Amino acid sequence: MSDYVIPAPQVHEIPVAGGGTFPVRRVYCIGRNYAAHAIEMGHDPNREPPFFFQKNPNNLDPSGEFPYPPHSSDVHHEAEMYVALKSGGTNIAVDDALDHVFGYGLSLDMTRRDLQGQMKKMGRPWEIGKAFERSAPCGPIHKASEVGHLDQGPITLTVNGETRQEGDLNQMIWKVPEMISYLSDYFELAAGDVILSGTPSGVGPVNQGDVMVLAVDKLGSLTVNVT
Repeated sequence: MSDYVIPAPQVHEIPVAGGGTFPVRRVYCIGRNYAAHAIEMGHDPNREPPFFFQKNPNNLDPSGEFPYPPHSSDVHHEAEMYVALKSGGTNIAVDDALDHVFGYGLSLDMTRRDLQGQMKKMGRPWEIGKAFERSAPCGPIHKASEVGHLDQGPITLTVNGETRQEGDLNQMIWKVPEMISYLSDYFELAAGDVILSGTPSGVGPVNQGDVMVLAVDKLGSLTVNVT
């Protein structure tokens, strides 16, 4: 028996390819990690220090549906690969970082761009534009022991069959080991942490009825219906 005064929140889980589920502890998202995307958002693509924002664990949604959120008329897709950690720590060396990776998967960082823009203008945090319910549609985790560590290969997103985003994982400004190492200097990483690794250029709006298909080599594809 516990002494909880309210029902304990459930641990949020996402599926693992081949069986089992992965309990999610935290979700970190890197911003502007592809040069072409940094340019399209009006920023210098030079290798400045990385920055991160967070989504909530239960924002990761493997249902295949994305309900169009309230209070926005400009919701954008951002196609990403995510990294799931099996262990963590602080001050992790770049050379040791991949030892902490359990696997990789597909995700979309859906963004209420209009609300994010308002927050930017006022110098306020972005959560209202980024961390809303079901804002990270995702596919299952593919174990690194089976697919290897992904540092190259095409990443694409189509909407209603039209290619919107197209890039290569090797275009990431900050690579996966560097992201893990940098985060561990500021946070204590742990098993269950998930890192969204950034999006290539071509982000844009979606509408109800649209069908998004995200694909990355070795990770298959993820189909998400906007409802």
